Amino acid sequence: MVKLFFKYLKPYVLSVFAVFVLVAGQSFLELMLPDQMAKVVGLIGQGESVTGKMLGYGGIALAYAAGAMVCAVIVGFFASRAAGAFGRDLREAVFKKVQAFSLSEFDKLGTSSLITRTTNDITQIVNVLVMMMRMLISVPIMLGGGIIMAVGKNAKLTLVLAGSVPALIILILSIMVVALPLFTSMQRRIDRLTLAAREGITGVRVIRAFNKDETQRKKFDLANWDVAKNAIKVNRIMAVMMPLVMFIFNMTVVALYYVAALNADSLIYLANLTAVMQYCLRIMMSFMMLAMLFIFIPRASASAKRILEVLNTEESVKDRPPRPDGHPSIEGNLLSSETINYPLSTINSESGTLSFNDVTFYFPGAEEPSVSNVSFSGKKGETVAIIGGTGSGKSTIINLAERFYDVSSGSITLDGADIRDITQKELRGKIGFVPQTSVLFSGTIKENITFGTPGLSDAEIAEAARIAQAEDFIEALPLKYDAPVAQGGTNFSGGQKQRLSMARAIAKKPEVFIFDDSFSALDFKTDAKLRKALSLITKQSLVLIVAQRISTIMNADKILVIENGKIVGQGTHAQLLKTCTPYAEIARIQLKTGA
Repeated sequence: MVKLFFKYLKPYVLSVFAVFVLVAGQSFLELMLPDQMAKVVGLIGQGESVTGKMLGYGGIALAYAAGAMVCAVIVGFFASRAAGAFGRDLREAVFKKVQAFSLSEFDKLGTSSLITRTTNDITQIVNVLVMMMRMLISVPIMLGGGIIMAVGKNAKLTLVLAGSVPALIILILSIMVVALPLFTSMQRRIDRLTLAAREGITGVRVIRAFNKDETQRKKFDLANWDVAKNAIKVNRIMAVMMPLVMFIFNMTVVALYYVAALNADSLIYLANLTAVMQYCLRIMMSFMMLAMLFIFIPRASASAKRILEVLNTEESVKDRPPRPDGHPSIEGNLLSSETINYPLSTINSESGTLSFNDVTFYFPGAEEPSVSNVSFSGKKGETVAIIGGTGSGKSTIINLAERFYDVSSGSITLDGADIRDITQKELRGKIGFVPQTSVLFSGTIKENITFGTPGLSDAEIAEAARIAQAEDFIEALPLKYDAPVAQGGTNFSGGQKQRLSMARAIAKKPEVFIFDDSFSALDFKTDAKLRKALSLITKQSLVLIVAQRISTIMNADKILVIENGKIVGQGTHAQLLKTCTPYAEIARIQLKTGA
């Protein structure tokens, strides 16, 4: 946690310094108040001759109180400013780090846990930071200064603290021993609650379709009650602490009165008693604040470890430094301000050749490879299709081509260069990707289509939608291309979302199109019209298609048949019908049933 504070508070060191100075000033002024009160009490009963002195002492006390109040207000301003900026910068750093993760890191850390770390964990750290900025200076001053001032007023009365302070320390340590494990485990419980909530919300259609509402509700309730029970235990312990502290304080006051009654001999003694009581209150309140700090620090420390785990996670996929041999970086046909105004049918003439060279890939911790010894190539103007059973490794090949994972052995080249020698930005700038599960972002239809290519003209956006067979339903909307898209595109059907995803890829005018089973949500008529429209714009691009339907890929220039991560057949539709039994069986079943 200290490491995070030093790194992300550095830009706001002046604000933190101002907080420390002002907190010290506030503590000093508050320590002076009991002394002034004692002076006022010491003048009681001495007649009107001391009225001027009483007003003077009272005025000084009011000045001290006003000064402490002003310091407290300014401390709140600077502390909130520094802590808020710290939280903002830390969230930004975590988010940027997560955005750079490959799929391996997401698999390892978990999406729900990453959400909790970016939100709740950082909130815990910020809350403790605010407490520390206020207490790290005030508590030592109040403890040390209070004891010194109390002893200075009356050492005999101050001896009462010899009994109450150890009792207070024992109470605080006992509470910490019980509460710390509960605070430490809180974040793991919140992770499980976030996971249950996320599954219940994102999977609501499947849950209802299978009448599992009650089962999912019980699963959420279990995680929710787990967090609640933990929080209730903590709150009960914290609720007990304050009455016990007040009990010890009240017993201290009674003891002070008793000692004072045995030794009272003047109003001066009574004045000192008033001051000593005030100092005792400040001393015990400082102990309680210290206890609160020590109780919350472990939870924040656990959160800090989780944040550091994210920040210190080494990306398994990252750009290589420039090669010593000066290997040229591929520029590809990344769109620029000079090209975005060209007609959509105008595509960069740069050749696009993608090759898999004896590629094998193991998922982290797996004993068997997901794909093994995969070799094939495709060039611009060609359509390469991949077909196979569920879990055969089709999507893994796509993920490797986009470098969401790095190969375990072998190589993948684009235009003759190993994709590991190309920056991820350049590589993905050359690829138009349509995922198996459509992903739309909140905003408008226009913003989603131009997501990968900002600055497109209205004509280019409309042409991309027309090619993707999305023009009809978009034009039927009241706001057309400015129609809102809900989070996740939930206000559109599966087929509509798929076509918008395709329009987004088409608008990018990439060198390589990748369709990961993207035609499955389309009916046969739309599928056929879309493939016909695509054929007109992909003559200068490589098209890589993963599909389940024979009808979608039967006209491909090359079809790869995948089983258990291996290529068991490669060729055209006609060739595979004769030479590849698994493909012939799929074709026989689908073409016979009209699938």
